[in-house]
Amino acid sequence: MSDALALARRFMDAVEAGDIEAARACFQPDAGIWHNYDGKTQSVDENLALLGWMAKRCRARRYQIRRLEAVEGGYLQQHSLVLELNDGKTVSTEAIALVSVRDGRIARIEEYLDPGPIGAIAQQ
Repeated sequence: MSDALALARRFMDAVEAGDIEAARACFQPDAGIWHNYDGKTQSVDENLALLGWMAKRCRARRYQIRRLEAVEGGYLQQHSLVLELNDGKTVSTEAIALVSVRDGRIARIEEYLDPGPIGAIAQQ
């Protein structure tokens, strides 16, 4: 397995577990996380705050990996994000992430997803 794919698995394991510090360790300090739905780039701190907020509102987070492959300078991941909300409901959305890796850590994520289906977590 390539180093980039090992990083991808380590990062997904941390996010699913809600382990913010383990997720932070996967990022370069100056990494950016861009989302197609708003065109903005988040800092690592902003992204991890969102993950922490999500973890408080969901019993479980699962990333069902559909495709994970090394590409030049990083990896490409296609996945379903499945959230079990605190009220027991389950919601999901499909996503693709193009991840750039520098010196063994995530330097940039470009994530393409429809946030509509997971908007229910705001009501939790």
